Amino acid sequence: MAQLAFHTPSAPVLPTTQSDVYLPVRRIFCVGRNYSEHAIEMGNDPAEPPFFFTKPGDAIVRSGSEIPFPKATQNLHHEAELVVIIGKSGSDIAVENALSHVWGYAAGNDLTRRDIQSKAKEQRRPWDMAKGFDRSAVIGTAAPVSQVGHLNAGRITCHVDNELRQDSDLSRMIWPTADVISYLSRLVDLAPGDLIMTGTPAGVGPIQSGQTCDVDIDGLAPASVTFR
Repeated sequence: MAQLAFHTPSAPVLPTTQSDVYLPVRRIFCVGRNYSEHAIEMGNDPAEPPFFFTKPGDAIVRSGSEIPFPKATQNLHHEAELVVIIGKSGSDIAVENALSHVWGYAAGNDLTRRDIQSKAKEQRRPWDMAKGFDRSAVIGTAAPVSQVGHLNAGRITCHVDNELRQDSDLSRMIWPTADVISYLSRLVDLAPGDLIMTGTPAGVGPIQSGQTCDVDIDGLAPASVTFR
């Protein structure tokens, strides 16, 4: 009988507002430039169609964690985002059916090594090491649709050591959740455990070692992390 050469760590899981239910995580997709003000502040055209990059599932950091400051960066940035949790498989999903594939939502922080990203952009290289590094996806406790409904609007903020950095509303997303799911499902087959980080509003900025960063979205538990 065939044997595995070695054993890998078990799949990451997310806590939920249902105390005895945990969510296994498969993949993390991230939407770029989904708020006009952020696209403009980064020098880009907000009218372009959505595009995606990924983080590995094991990049997840649970809210409330204290983690080491990331390697190889002098310019770590916060990006507050709504996280969509896929609970039903699908491909080529119509916009009008897209929300039926959502299990629930969470607050998230798409940590970015901005200096590495800027260099990659200059050299026209992939963003993987700027976005998909270890412990780069801070995710709060997930809430099912049955508890919070579908979050088409609601305040989204980011504080660093209690200083307000980002302050917007989910209704200002260029591509709402249903459109994002539909568009992404034409590129990949979505499956339960896939997460979609839906983009960040304006106000992204640096975090230093020793600081705490909190992302809050109306109706959801915060996504908080402290860097040592």
